[in-house]
Amino acid sequence: MTKTLCTLSICIFFYTALFAQASKIDSSQMRTLRIDPEAARGATVSQLFDEVKFIPLETTKESLFGSISQLELTNKYYIIYDYDTKSILIFTKDGKYKNKISSSKVEKDPNDKEDKNFYGFTLTKENNEPIIQVYTGRYFLYFNLEGKMLRKVLSKDLPYGNAFKFTDGTTIKQAYTDKKDKDSTQYEIALLKDDKELGKYFPYNKSRYKEDQFFTAGNNLTDYGVPDEFFCLTFYEYNIYKLSPKSLSLAYRVIFPASNSLPADFKTNPVYKNKRQEFFTKNPAVIYAVGNPYQIGDNLFFKTASFTWSNNKKNALVYHLKSGSMTSINHLEPDSLSSFLPVTDAGYYYDFTNKGFHKFDGGYFYTSYSSLAMFAFKEQNEKRNRKYNDVLNHYFKTSDKKSNPIIVQLKPKKG
Repeated sequence: MTKTLCTLSICIFFYTALFAQASKIDSSQMRTLRIDPEAARGATVSQLFDEVKFIPLETTKESLFGSISQLELTNKYYIIYDYDTKSILIFTKDGKYKNKISSSKVEKDPNDKEDKNFYGFTLTKENNEPIIQVYTGRYFLYFNLEGKMLRKVLSKDLPYGNAFKFTDGTTIKQAYTDKKDKDSTQYEIALLKDDKELGKYFPYNKSRYKEDQFFTAGNNLTDYGVPDEFFCLTFYEYNIYKLSPKSLSLAYRVIFPASNSLPADFKTNPVYKNKRQEFFTKNPAVIYAVGNPYQIGDNLFFKTASFTWSNNKKNALVYHLKSGSMTSINHLEPDSLSSFLPVTDAGYYYDFTNKGFHKFDGGYFYTSYSSLAMFAFKEQNEKRNRKYNDVLNHYFKTSDKKSNPIIVQLKPKKG
């Protein structure tokens, strides 16, 4: 017992020493939210959204793919990564197929033995034009939207992507190393401008990923539509931080019921180290992460992640910041706004449960589900004589359950 307490004390001292080097996080405007996911209620689609649009993606022999693992937008196109085919597909905003970048068709370097499959991409810009950047281990590959490879650059010579940058030129660096610190220390987030360090947050030891287990509910940075602001998350906390060009502040501290919460010492107690998965398997109701936070007016959208698997799981929530009421997106009832079709496949299939919203562009959310699900939903409506718009009528006449997925565009209410 004495040895365990001593080890714990050393661990806490180590974390304290690390955090002493980090920039201060402002918590003066922090708001505490007490949230019980099981208390969330359902609603109709029109109670939560002002507009709904279904966008079928054209299916051809060349364009056929499994599901949307990643979605990015330009003014004219949807750019999609499909994990099943390890391909990047480009469609117009009305769903017409444009072209595909397939990892299997990229010329291989005979001297490079590393796996050349694509596992996602970054959408960046060059000469004010969108460019697709793909990381393959040794190289970064760059493609234009015509699918033509522009160049190949050794990864050691270039940072990955520039997706997170403020309008004043301040850059957000992830996995940042400060040369003045010990070589073993990195920071999850840093703010830099003109090579000057403005702030560095969430220090950690570089070896942590080799020595421990980390589970997340998505990316640690979320562009939620407010200019020059990002929501920021870190491991094994329920805090939602707000990142601006000059600082990081704690916006929301979420408190879940005890049965859903991590132990208070989960980050520091060595008994959990490298045994996180074992803990979550034995305690499937415990929420290990909050993900994809978006604030639209008075509504805070977010999801929770745990090892619980159920079609009735309430893991995608909307918290109304004024009333404290909660809505479960998984339990939205279709109505006339959605042509009496579900806007997510939650409760029937697992695309939305696994991935949530793919994107928010400042005005609209984007999600997706399979044609298998869409035709199942249509069959449920057969006896009700539902009427569909021209786009959906054409889709139902020319497609089938094996066709490409459907993108769903949703405009959230601000009230």
